[in-house]
Amino acid sequence: MILFLHNSYRTTGGEERVVEDLLWLVREGLGEPAELLARDSAGLARTRASAGLLRGGLAPREVASAVRMTKARIVHAHNLHPTLGWRSLAGARESGARVVVHLHQYRLVCAVGVCFTRGDECTRCHGRNTLPGVLRNCRGSRAQALTYAAALALWQRRIVELADELIVPSQFALERLLELGAPLADRRVHVLAPPLREFAERSRAQQGTYALVVSRLAPEKGVDVAIAACQAAGLPLVIAGEGPDLQRLRTLAGASEVSFLGAVSRERLSQLRAGASMALIPSRSAETFGLSAAEAMAAGLPVAASAIGALRELVCEEGLVDPGDPGAMAGAIGRLNADRAAGERSLARVRGLCAPEVAARALNAVYDACES
Repeated sequence: MILFLHNSYRTTGGEERVVEDLLWLVREGLGEPAELLARDSAGLARTRASAGLLRGGLAPREVASAVRMTKARIVHAHNLHPTLGWRSLAGARESGARVVVHLHQYRLVCAVGVCFTRGDECTRCHGRNTLPGVLRNCRGSRAQALTYAAALALWQRRIVELADELIVPSQFALERLLELGAPLADRRVHVLAPPLREFAERSRAQQGTYALVVSRLAPEKGVDVAIAACQAAGLPLVIAGEGPDLQRLRTLAGASEVSFLGAVSRERLSQLRAGASMALIPSRSAETFGLSAAEAMAAGLPVAASAIGALRELVCEEGLVDPGDPGAMAGAIGRLNADRAAGERSLARVRGLCAPEVAARALNAVYDACES
């Protein structure tokens, strides 16, 4: 039995999808029972969240009891903040389980997890020196910024010390965490790309009629760049996602052919990708992987993406452009739009990284190392 731990975010996104897909992979790819012990930040009072952060977790006995009840041999921990914390890992170990910690973001050191604030990349926090996050008020309120800064400084080493093995989604993510001073230098860290369940048989990009962006609508995602690029290229744009930047983006779109669909289901996303001629990933921040890009590639779409972070490892070189440059992205649209051959190259590349059989072998190796 593998027991997953995950504290979902107030605004859910790619990490929650990856956790679901990894649960599926363990059950279907490894043939082993897997369960999820989940906690949810959406309905959590701020005072309770702060208490969890500063204490290193709330109700750790729940995790220890779950390990004993399920006879879990491995606890695979994802986001631990604010209610799980290091105490949940300690409880798991005391009950006889090995521990894998999966670092999807930079939250060991960065209070917002994405190293992006005030419209630009930020790597000012380093190791236990999280004071820059307070000075820049990265959490949006001074109280939250202080709480996160204190909690990360207090407990980042404890979390790492309690892990038998650690996982990151890309080589870039590991390099960025080391650059941030995360205490990983003397630890074994595995690079494991997220598994994808669905792959197109072939690219049908030549039949598509619009560019597609699937993203949280926030400044670091650069959706404004995609809007300007499609306006310049004369290509209709469909945007799936929600977030705080929605009204600003609507204003930028004006009367041009831009459709805002809000949050959509996985089934609807599959339909949207089937009707698209290409996908755009205009991120301004250094992604730890680029799940939206991978899913578009798996659908056989050509992808134009910012040459930043792990997107440089994932996306075909022909589709990489300077971040924040609408003209460069418009040029990539001109090269790749409705190009079936480019879609086939995307499909082949992502199969080699994210096919279930590839991910299952890699994850099984992590679990074996955990118990060796």
